[in-house]
Amino acid sequence: MTINELRTKRAKAWEAAKAFLDSHRNESGMLSAEDDATYARMESDITNLGKEISRMERLEQMDKDMSMPVNAPITEKPASDSAKSVKTGRASEEYVKAFWNQMRNRTSAEIRNALATSPDSDGGYLVPDTFERNLIKALEDALHFRKLAHVITTSHGTHKIPVLSGRATATWTAEGGAATETTETFGQKELNAHKLTALIRVSDELLNDAAFDLESYFVGEFARILAETEEAAFFNGDGNGKPTGILNDTEGGEVGVIAASATAITADEIIRLYHSLRAPYRKRAVWYLNDDTIAAIRLLKDQNGQYMWQPGLREGAPDTLLGRPIYTSTAMPTIAANAKVIAFGDLSQYWIGDREGVAFKRLAELYAANGQVGFLSSKRVDGKLIIPEAVKILQMKKSAT
Repeated sequence: MTINELRTKRAKAWEAAKAFLDSHRNESGMLSAEDDATYARMESDITNLGKEISRMERLEQMDKDMSMPVNAPITEKPASDSAKSVKTGRASEEYVKAFWNQMRNRTSAEIRNALATSPDSDGGYLVPDTFERNLIKALEDALHFRKLAHVITTSHGTHKIPVLSGRATATWTAEGGAATETTETFGQKELNAHKLTALIRVSDELLNDAAFDLESYFVGEFARILAETEEAAFFNGDGNGKPTGILNDTEGGEVGVIAASATAITADEIIRLYHSLRAPYRKRAVWYLNDDTIAAIRLLKDQNGQYMWQPGLREGAPDTLLGRPIYTSTAMPTIAANAKVIAFGDLSQYWIGDREGVAFKRLAELYAANGQVGFLSSKRVDGKLIIPEAVKILQMKKSAT
């Protein structure tokens, strides 16, 4: 079944579920135990279809990436040798070949000399330029957050960002009167270079198998591990050796609504959260919440009696809430007392700073007794919400004590 067919099936299932609810509620607006169990199965089918659509979209993107040509086709006559540009450093063919030979332990004096052009300070080697670009792209595919945020690449440890913290205002002045001096005030945010590492093990047999695509394996596996850890920090990081998340109490988004309950969310609270965000940010705003929270609010209706949640119908189109895209993340908290369960805002105001250079270290002896070789990857990254008012948070009520 194609992705479009699955989307159509999910949309029909959602319409059927809504019709079932409207026709089976009694005078008190409640469902019988049997009808409630039937509806629960219908909702579970809708959720499972959504997960299958997401899986197929990821597979389709991976197939597309893996089928891309490794070299650009020749469309013009080759230039003369004198005009040919020679790539150096991590972009050179010599370095790329030497790097992957080193990963397979095919060492020689020539390989060590080639790798000496880009050593890492921790004893490993910086990955080739092409591999680093593929890894960052794979991170973006794995994380919607990265695609929505503002991503920069820095060449040094700290990146300073000037931020307007106070706006100047105009004043009415009498004819011939003295103008009132107004000044804008500026603050400053800093993106640092927090170290993120991942360790995987590969068997000796695979490394010695020439058919084993080590580069593709590293792209997929390291991207998955790093992406999951990054995402958790972009939401919940405290800034201590890691990025500062949008849910951080001091430097994250602003609390726009505190729910009246510690265990439930109402339609009015969703609408209030929507309007707590200033209109200029709403143009690019998205919702972030986890799957359990979506299940809890899926049946909410607006003042016109329309369901606020709507499934995405086109391929690649996200579901929507009040007309704005919804994205899910397991890093978002589940509904509980005092939890920050919904974020709504313009994530382009969240800056991610990637430090140039992803490093690899081959750990030949650590797992030798198991017939395996360890590979340690490290990168440096930071993230911070530059304008806190650009993201509004719905926080659950504190439990009564």
